[in-house]
Amino acid sequence: MINAGVIAARPSEITLPPAGQGFATVFEFLQVKFPRIAPDIWQSRILQGKVFWHDGGLINLQTPFQPSRRLCYFREVPNEPIVPYSHNIVFQNEHIVVVCKPHFLPVIPGGDFVNECLLERVRQDTQISDLAPVHRLDKETAGLVMFSCNPQSRALYHELFATGAIEKSYLAVAKLTETLAAVPIGCEFRVENRLEKSDPRFLMHIVEGEVNARSRLQLIAKRQTLGLFRLWPETGKTHQLRLHMQAIGAPILHDKYYPQLLAKQQDFSAMPLQLLAQQLRFLDPVCGTLREFTSARQLAEWE
Repeated sequence: MINAGVIAARPSEITLPPAGQGFATVFEFLQVKFPRIAPDIWQSRILQGKVFWHDGGLINLQTPFQPSRRLCYFREVPNEPIVPYSHNIVFQNEHIVVVCKPHFLPVIPGGDFVNECLLERVRQDTQISDLAPVHRLDKETAGLVMFSCNPQSRALYHELFATGAIEKSYLAVAKLTETLAAVPIGCEFRVENRLEKSDPRFLMHIVEGEVNARSRLQLIAKRQTLGLFRLWPETGKTHQLRLHMQAIGAPILHDKYYPQLLAKQQDFSAMPLQLLAQQLRFLDPVCGTLREFTSARQLAEWE
């Protein structure tokens, strides 16, 4: 199911780069910044008043590039997929909202998704317009996401993730190699390496150099050729858990990126990546309360 001709309900924001970038106009910058969008589309959006400064002032095709100034624009897609799975709010107070998202639903707008994202769904549920995720999950991953709903305390919750002061644990189902099949339940693995962007840029790969990605992995159950793992990422690199499971010879089931990138598809009936962000545990920086949230979702391959 899709919605045709979709425009974002709210504008996206971007801060123009500092001086010395060589752009004469904002229009020129947009063409370079977003090469997949044809220049005539940007021209049309500008002429329709869909691109403007953060203070509301409209730009035109000749508006000079202004370094470090904030620019707003409305994202549009010809067809937006509708994810046929529901989310649920696990917790809400005056500072945060914790939500369990389904597989396939992005946290924020991106790619073909404009309004069909967790952020917009939760805005509609709560009627809170100033809502911001304090961390992210891949579109393919299900589980817990925390949003800030109070600008005054937002930085405190961002700091939890930035400093590693929050414990995140995941569940994953993986196919066991012959070697791993012989490993006893409870066995732990520690993976430390360096991850950097690959080609295409949404992929990551392991390279030589200073460690920037750390995870603890534990085999907690076995069923024939499959293993159920609990995963504790200590850092937050893109696709870290996928690559660290690959590193121990236990690729997560139904991974469409690793070890081989499969063709893009929007088949929501296909088996999703068997990865679930199951728990968040932290000392609340506002009140000092120990908070622990657990997703009630199950991984389909382990139900």
